[in-house]
Amino acid sequence: MRDASSTQNIQKTTIAIIGAGFGGLGMAIRLLQSGIRDFIILEKADDVGGTWRENQYPGAACDVQSHLYSLSFAPKTDWSKRYAEAPEIFAYIQDLAQNYNLKNYCQLNSEVKSASYQENDCEWHLELNNNRKVIAQFMVLASGPLHVPQIPHIKGIEKFKGKVFHSSHWDHEYNLTDKNVASIGTGGSAIQYIPKIAVEVKNLYVFQRTAAWVIPRDERVYPALDKKLFSRFDWFRKIHRARLYWSNESRVVPIVQPQIMKYGQKLAEAFIRYQVKNKATAKKLTPDYIMGCKRILISNTYFPTFNRPNVELITEGIQEVRENSIITQDGKERPIDCLIYGTGFITDPRIYLNSFACYGQNGLELKDVWKTGAESYYGICTKGFPNLFQLLGPNTILAHNSVIFMIESQINYILQLIQLVKRTQCEAIVVKDDTQEQFNHDIQEQLKGTVWQSGCVSWYQQDGGKNFALWPTYTWKYWLQTRKPNPAAYRLLNKSSGNRAA
Repeated sequence: MRDASSTQNIQKTTIAIIGAGFGGLGMAIRLLQSGIRDFIILEKADDVGGTWRENQYPGAACDVQSHLYSLSFAPKTDWSKRYAEAPEIFAYIQDLAQNYNLKNYCQLNSEVKSASYQENDCEWHLELNNNRKVIAQFMVLASGPLHVPQIPHIKGIEKFKGKVFHSSHWDHEYNLTDKNVASIGTGGSAIQYIPKIAVEVKNLYVFQRTAAWVIPRDERVYPALDKKLFSRFDWFRKIHRARLYWSNESRVVPIVQPQIMKYGQKLAEAFIRYQVKNKATAKKLTPDYIMGCKRILISNTYFPTFNRPNVELITEGIQEVRENSIITQDGKERPIDCLIYGTGFITDPRIYLNSFACYGQNGLELKDVWKTGAESYYGICTKGFPNLFQLLGPNTILAHNSVIFMIESQINYILQLIQLVKRTQCEAIVVKDDTQEQFNHDIQEQLKGTVWQSGCVSWYQQDGGKNFALWPTYTWKYWLQTRKPNPAAYRLLNKSSGNRAA
């Protein structure tokens, strides 16, 4: 790496990666494996890990199988169980950082506050929170979509004298034993921590706005023999990974054909009735929308938690919070010592990028460009923003398979775009306007008729119902389409501000 200037506090580099989660570290590893070392990783926190650094709440685990939720080019052979828990995933990420010496490239506690593209120089100028500046030819936005907590506004919350925290900022110093606890939300995080804390607290009030479809979880552990075979025979590990991948990929069929999903829904309804003894409670826990319209969750312990005498499911809305209690719209008051937000994250990039000003060609700001909805080309490139690449950008998040597969496809694609710029002796590359527009038109057409567009409101959608988050079909199709960039989809730029078609 080039040395930072001590007088001007400016560092120059070829590639600036923003974020040190799976995406950012994966990008860094592939750069090293490709012989590219002139890059830096800018991380706003004090450690690497991304989502798995933040989410350390009780019961935190992944809902994608361990061997699939890991980098194929940096595998782990000794996963303890089919679905790993947060500590093991975080340890794996730490091992990645150590094994590839990535912390030598990391600048921690370095939050990017703004980035502006300088057209005359074909460079990105980044302003950091610590009064430093970085100048980079390429910028990779690897901050991910799940890092800004969604905090609902509740009347009177400022008067509450008890403890309040979000699941992603769990206060492990606070003792929940014999406390009256209100948990708001029943999403992916909440269904994991609710069973864990229910055995500790005096009373647990679970506030549910919308019921979630929850299916059984495979909790099998990997025996020692399997781990030995994974370690000794890489082909054995790859076959196992491939089997998991294609098994998950088959889930697309009922997604694109909702009439098939209804058969699986009957089994899910039976699962609720089997696990929840009280019929009225079971009915409240049964969603009124087609399974898959919102994220399908997995747990063996969530539903049985409502059989406990100290757990109450509450579907009435919250009227207000008082100093030591919470009042629902039916007028009932319940004493609480602690309130936990299990309300997930802000996923709309127009909002979660609020603290990050990004200016492209002609002074265009990314949030303004995305004002009517986030759009890009394969979730990687955005028109008007040369040399800006994104991991897990618009319409590349998944609801049926591992996002690591998508990240790896995107990393491979970005590497080829960088190599294309170098090979053609140009300075920058930007997707053509009409190429991106046609791509997004096709994406929205493919989403029509899927279970995701069957009528419910989900975090996959922006106001108005447009799905800006999900890839609409098989991931192997994404891999095939991004395996090699089409130069005709891009314009190559020079410092003279001239440009020519690739």
